[in-house]
Amino acid sequence: MTPPSGLRDTTECERRDLLPPGYRVRDWTVTDFIGSGGWSTVYAARPADGYPGRTGGVAPAGMPTGRADVALKIMPTAGYAPRQTRRIVESARREVELGRRAGHPRLIGLLDSFVLAAPDRPSLDGAIVLVMERAAGSLRELLDAGVAEADRPRLIAGICEGLAHLHRSGWVHADLKPDNVLLGTDRSVKLSDFGLATEMTGTHGYAPPMGTLDYLPPERWRAPLGELGVQVRPSADIWALGIIIHEVFASGTSPFAGATPMARGAAVQGYGEGRVPLRLDPAVPPFWRALAADCLAPTHAARAPHTAESLLARIAAEQGTRGTGAGRLRGRARAAVLATALCGIAGATLWADTVRANPSAPPGGAEAKAGAIRVFNAEKGCRERADRDRQCSLGLAIDPRRPYAADNVVATRVWHGDVLAADCQVSDGQPIINEEDQQSTRWFRVRLPSGSTPPTAWLPAVRTKDRPALPGCPVPTTAR
Repeated sequence: MTPPSGLRDTTECERRDLLPPGYRVRDWTVTDFIGSGGWSTVYAARPADGYPGRTGGVAPAGMPTGRADVALKIMPTAGYAPRQTRRIVESARREVELGRRAGHPRLIGLLDSFVLAAPDRPSLDGAIVLVMERAAGSLRELLDAGVAEADRPRLIAGICEGLAHLHRSGWVHADLKPDNVLLGTDRSVKLSDFGLATEMTGTHGYAPPMGTLDYLPPERWRAPLGELGVQVRPSADIWALGIIIHEVFASGTSPFAGATPMARGAAVQGYGEGRVPLRLDPAVPPFWRALAADCLAPTHAARAPHTAESLLARIAAEQGTRGTGAGRLRGRARAAVLATALCGIAGATLWADTVRANPSAPPGGAEAKAGAIRVFNAEKGCRERADRDRQCSLGLAIDPRRPYAADNVVATRVWHGDVLAADCQVSDGQPIINEEDQQSTRWFRVRLPSGSTPPTAWLPAVRTKDRPALPGCPVPTTAR
């Protein structure tokens, strides 16, 4: 199989207008920016008027007592191609569904969810907002700062507790990594980011073809993509746990060598095929080496007996022998952990279609005539249709530097194969992603049929394979 492409850029999220402190999101007031990822931005917030939706200052069910701060995970839907929008909505649905049905002290709490009405900010109008329990930091930050030796068993045990509950409840996390292991103010461990979490039917479930390359088990690199997605099972989470155990005890290093996620992925595949042995860092103590090795068994069948519950029992027995409680963290975590909740979608990768658009790349196929560009629809089903069904039509923007939303699209529609006359281009327009997750900020100004109002419109470069040499052009004052 062709290995996954590189990690998905987060440019489109990073370039969106950030909400300033004091901005009101329904019943919440933004206090600070926390982080951004491919599909979402996370802010710290507190109730705008006491506690939202309550009188007399009574906290809603699930709200941590004594602390009003929450994390708002905002997932915009404007400006994305239909396939991306569907993925965003599905990701949010998974988080909400799991949050409502599988609550547990080792899972980050979901307090509320709603669709944002923001007419003053078109790029956020219609965004999905998840109101989440605010964490104090993440395992990734702790790894960067250095994990105290006394804290390591507690961290691993906490992850096992969360996984054991998830798996008992019939769910697979499917994107377990240090970034998605959050730490409470009391140093408790909480799993987070359930956008890829999958409910099982029997022994397995189906997830989108996404994940973080460094934590994918060998079978995921070869898994066929069906109509429902790729098949995932709890053993995928156990593999990721094995990587995390090694990172915790080996100063953040992966057990698989390589300078990039792709190189480490190649090492994982070689190990899964039996071509290379598993090499664990000598810094990992014997008990934890054995635990990590069981988690990193090369096949699902060999990994399946090592459930989260059985691993937790082994940890409890080991810590009991040493006179410590498996669920008690000895000492305080390092102060270097920042008070933040993370945008866990960052680092997720679409492993079949993350090729980025390259504005300087030569056009695919025959070279276009000067000034002529042929419309390309990345939806294969639409390319194969001979009719001009409106569901397969594509919009042209009024202003390339405004969000590509309904209020910024002309009435004229275009279809795959249409040839348009272009006279100039801009290279710093709104970032646009198509159905194949190609992204570009380049836009072409095209002429509309005689009598059209306005007479010209803008086609994003990801909607054509052609790259004609065109002069730059200013955006008309009326379009600003």
